[in-house]
Amino acid sequence: MLARKREAEPLAAGGVSDLEERLRELQAAGLHRRLRTVEGPQGPRIVLDGRPVLLLCSDDYLGLAADGRVRDGAARAALRWGAGAGASRLVSGTMALHGELERRLAAFKGTEAALLFGSGYLANLGVVGALAGRDGVVLSDELNHASIVDGCRLSRAEVVVFRHRDVEHLGWELARRRGRQALVVTDSVFSMDGDVAPLAELVEVARRHGARLAVDDAHGTGCVGPGGRGAVHAAGVQDEVDVVVGTLGKALGAYGAFAACSGVVARYLMNTARSLIFSTALPPPVAGAALAALELLVEEPERVVRLQANARVLRDALAHEGFAAPDSATQIVPLVAGHPERASRMCELALEEGVFAQAIHPPIVPRGTSRLRLSVMATHDAGELREAARVLGRAARRAGVPLPAAEPPAAGSASVAGEPPGAGSPPAAPPPPAARAA
Repeated sequence: MLARKREAEPLAAGGVSDLEERLRELQAAGLHRRLRTVEGPQGPRIVLDGRPVLLLCSDDYLGLAADGRVRDGAARAALRWGAGAGASRLVSGTMALHGELERRLAAFKGTEAALLFGSGYLANLGVVGALAGRDGVVLSDELNHASIVDGCRLSRAEVVVFRHRDVEHLGWELARRRGRQALVVTDSVFSMDGDVAPLAELVEVARRHGARLAVDDAHGTGCVGPGGRGAVHAAGVQDEVDVVVGTLGKALGAYGAFAACSGVVARYLMNTARSLIFSTALPPPVAGAALAALELLVEEPERVVRLQANARVLRDALAHEGFAAPDSATQIVPLVAGHPERASRMCELALEEGVFAQAIHPPIVPRGTSRLRLSVMATHDAGELREAARVLGRAARRAGVPLPAAEPPAAGSASVAGEPPGAGSPPAAPPPPAARAA
C-alpha cells in the first residue's frame, strides 16, 4: 500500500502543475475568473465584497428573490415539508407540493402539463436528449445557451447548427434530412445579446418539415409577453410549440425549472429524461418560494410593465452616452468591448464608481465580443439607471472602448457539432459568426 501511494504522488504533483500552468494561460489571455461575494439578499442595490453598489447583472428581473412573501412561501414549505425531497422524482421525491406547482405553471403557460426539473441546465439536457433520439437530428441556433449545447452533445443524435435566427438556413438543413425524426431547439430571448428568436417563423418551418420545436423561454418567462407569460406567448404561438422550458431561478426569484407541454410529452419526458430520472427532486422550500412568486406575478402583472419601462430607460440613457443601440428591446443589454482585458477594465472602473456589471468573456460569448452584459430589474429606479449609464460611459472611455461601440466581429470557433457552424450550408450563404459555447 505504501509503495502504491509513493508512486501516485508524482502524478498528482504533475497534475497540479499542469493545472496551474493552464490558469496562468487564462490570466495572460484576460480570461481568468473569480468569485465575488454578495453580502445579503439580491436587490437593485447590494453589498459586494464589502462595498455598496448598484447591481446591473442579476437575473432576478422582477425583484422577487428577496420579496417577503416569497421568503414566507419558502419558510412555510420548509416547516411543513422539510428541507429536502429525499429522492428522485420517480422514487419517493415527488411531493404534493411539486404537483401543485406543476399545475400552477401549466395554467400560467396555457399547457396541459408542466414537469419540474432541478435546474434550467438539467431541463435542457433532459428535454433535448429525450426528444432528439440517437437516430434523429437536432438543429440548434448557433447562439443557444450552453445547456442546450450540452444537451445536443449528449443526445447522441446528429447535431446541426444553423446560423443565428436564420430561418432560411434552418429550412435548408431540414430539407436535406427529409424523412428523419428532427427536433429544432432555440432560446427565446438570447441570454447574452437580449435579442429574440423569430418564433412564428420557426414554428412555420418546423411544421412544414415535420419537426418538433422546443423553446427555452428562461429569459422570457416573467419578462415579456402578456402578463409575463413569455416570448412564446408574445409571438402568439403558444399552442404550436411542442415544449417550452422555463426557469424558476430568474424572474421568479427561486431555483429550478420546468417543461410546459402536452400531457403525452410530459409522460414521455418523465420516462426518458435522464436528468430528471437520476436527480433528486426540487427541495420543498424552493418549490414553496416559486409558488409564492408565481402567485405574485399573476396578481401583479405591473411588475412586468415596470421591467420593460426600466429597460427602455437604460437603453435610451446608454444611447445618449454614445453606446451603439443593441438589437434588442428586452431587459438584457450588451455593451460589447471586444478584447477581454478591455471588458474587465471597464467592469472594474465602473465598480469603482459603485456600478456592478460583470464582464463576460469567451467561451461564454464568441471571441472578440467580450462585453458587459447588463440586466435590468423592475425594482431599479429610473434615476439610478440614468446615472449608471453615465458611469458606464466614463468607464468605457477610460478603458479604451470606442463609442459608439463597433459591431461584434465574426469569429471562427467550432460549433457543437465539432465543425464550423456553417459547414455544409449553401455556398451563397455568408459565413456565420461563431457558435456560442455557453
